[in-house]
Amino acid sequence: MKTRKEEVLVSLENVTKYYGDRLAVDNISFDVGKGEILGFLGPNGAGKTTTMRMITGYMPPTSGKITIIGINMQENPVEAKKHIGYLPENPPVYGEMTVISYLKFVARLKRVNRKKINERIEFVLQKCGLENVKNRIIGNLSRGYRQRVGIAQAIVHDPEIIIFDEPTVGLDPQQVVEIRNLIKEISNQKTVILSTHILSEVTKICDRVIIISQGKLVFGKYLDEIGDETTEEKKIRLVIDDREEIKKAADMISQIPSVIKVTVSDSNLLVISKDDIRKKLVQKLSESNILPTEIYKERPSLEEIYLKVVTG
Repeated sequence: MKTRKEEVLVSLENVTKYYGDRLAVDNISFDVGKGEILGFLGPNGAGKTTTMRMITGYMPPTSGKITIIGINMQENPVEAKKHIGYLPENPPVYGEMTVISYLKFVARLKRVNRKKINERIEFVLQKCGLENVKNRIIGNLSRGYRQRVGIAQAIVHDPEIIIFDEPTVGLDPQQVVEIRNLIKEISNQKTVILSTHILSEVTKICDRVIIISQGKLVFGKYLDEIGDETTEEKKIRLVIDDREEIKKAADMISQIPSVIKVTVSDSNLLVISKDDIRKKLVQKLSESNILPTEIYKERPSLEEIYLKVVTG
């Protein structure tokens, strides 16, 4: 799947991964552009984490090519990895270290310029809301704060590409919102790949979504391009202010042959049909002087699309 962006920072070409005889990732290709936030979805065992580990250079593909800002990951992994920040599902933190000592340790590992280490540490402490706990032992922090430390280590070297693997797993609802907002803020002017099981996170954070199932890339679109191409049924919403008219309209519409179901809720009327019958609805209702204040075709939700493509 191609990106809309002119500059491509991450590119996968026909990437395949075997574990012994088991095929984990099956010939997938996609690009991610500069400044893009990509949601990477799929059921457990679909190959998401394997794909992210290959992108970060943690493991090589069996075949195919991965390019990071024009650098071939297989040929020059050290140079390619400089441009990536990675938060795996379990944050790679040392529980016996303080927050600030750990971040300094990571900054040195990631070869941050010695003159800029303190500046970068102060930046990530402020950005990730860790200033008040910077001298505390990481092992004594809540899971939400440990996740913040994990994010801080991923961005301490100011990478162009940031990869998050299930960043909100195991957090309580308030912590989920805090981490989600943090990711959105960090994502400004960065390229982000976000793997998650929480579809609401994708719709609130991401520009584009890719769905992988059984190792194959089965769906990929920008969120503003998603239509009803994944389902045969059409959903049409009508708004009729008069309660008597809406009941009458529901009875009339239910008699149209292509209509599958009509549901009434307050002043809303939802029509599920085999075809897009908006013009027919307007004509039929106008014959009885019933004029909807709104009539529009509803797009399927990301959840509907996900279930449709994953279950085949």
